[in-house]
Amino acid sequence: MSQHSSTLVNDIRAASRQLVREFGFLDKTIAGTDLSGSGVHAMMEIGLNPGITAKEISARLKLEKSTISRLLKSLEARGDIRQTRSDSDGRSFGLTLTEAGKATFSKIDSYGEALARRALDKINGEKAQEICDAMSAYAEALAAPQEAATDYQPQFTIAEGYQTGMIGDIASMHARTHGHIIGMGPTFESVVSKAMAEFMPRVGNPMNNSWSVLENGAVIGSITIDGEDLGNNIAHLRWFILSERLRGKGVGRALLQKALDHSDNLGFDEIHLWTLKGLDAARALYEKNGFTLVEEYDGDQWGKSVTEQKFIRVRSK
Repeated sequence: MSQHSSTLVNDIRAASRQLVREFGFLDKTIAGTDLSGSGVHAMMEIGLNPGITAKEISARLKLEKSTISRLLKSLEARGDIRQTRSDSDGRSFGLTLTEAGKATFSKIDSYGEALARRALDKINGEKAQEICDAMSAYAEALAAPQEAATDYQPQFTIAEGYQTGMIGDIASMHARTHGHIIGMGPTFESVVSKAMAEFMPRVGNPMNNSWSVLENGAVIGSITIDGEDLGNNIAHLRWFILSERLRGKGVGRALLQKALDHSDNLGFDEIHLWTLKGLDAARALYEKNGFTLVEEYDGDQWGKSVTEQKFIRVRSK
């Protein structure tokens, strides 16, 4: 039996129904387009994850395979998407946007951003961050029962150590993933690349290691432990990043566990990491695994002033 009162549960449900109405999901078309809600969500997934497959979209949108098939055929007939047969698996098709599709995606994206900004402008900054954190936590809690029902079954290979091309792959993922916070441009990607270029020649040293998720030879997710740069028996967790299409599948948990096991096996007293404020899903994962936020400060090393956060995990004795 839930420990929460009926009043709280009813208030949450009422707010959820209002969100659905305000977002326009009860209309036949949404986001300033002539697309259905499922069509808009499919366009967002394809735009954010070029090369995503129909199977992955089906899982992400929680729609039946036959429904997704019809939806993708209609988007292809509109000229918004194209399907390209995978070089490695002739049965699989990767989905990308056409030029017309990019215009549709831009319209949807702009609509959603304007809607969010219009609402946030009516809320003070501190409260806005609280709302963001609460919404992220609630969304993750809604998904938790399904995730908990089955143990993580790896769909991808997790490789250890240096991987050819990983510096470029990981730097570009950081730029694309964090660009909305850090600002688009070469500075952030260049700083990440430079730091990785310094570390990778020593990745094979006993105190260090890196773990990467590979797809057709490309790195689409990674995490690193640098056991040398901080000294004082402190491990530095660095470059934890996932391609959008890996999220929600347990891959992040699996990668983080690799890093934690490595650090604990070597007897590091603490693990330190630095991240950006606003990456709430990552923060939730850190905190579930024993990390505590110890410091926040404004920094501009990335080319734009942002709030950085320092987390520490102390090893249990």
